[in-house]
Amino acid sequence: MAFNILLVDDSATVRAVISKALKLAGVDINELHQAGHGQEALDVLENQWIDLIFCDISMPVMDGEEFVQAMNDKGMIETIPVVIVSSAGSEPRVARLKENGVRDYIQKPFTPERIREVVDQVMGATQNAE
Repeated sequence: MAFNILLVDDSATVRAVISKALKLAGVDINELHQAGHGQEALDVLENQWIDLIFCDISMPVMDGEEFVQAMNDKGMIETIPVVIVSSAGSEPRVARLKENGVRDYIQKPFTPERIREVVDQVMGATQNAE
């Protein structure tokens, strides 16, 4: 199954690295959407079908925690899995995000294998790497 994935990070470079890691990991991508902060991500969610979100914590305008809270407020967090990809995750912060519905946390830097492991776990995927 091909996924529609949203990458939310204020760094275009980090979004490119996650995109490349997804491809190297053999994740089947239908559409790849990008947003520079949480508010842009909410705008994407209003207009696009998204299966999975990779989101940073530290961003301008609306950070990752505010974005997750907004998804909770709109009832989206139950149906659209969010995975945090960040170097800014203290244990209490990660625990708080998971309590608010975040499915997993990936520490930067990461490997394509770690990305694949999380996609398989979160999406219940049984894709074979190419």
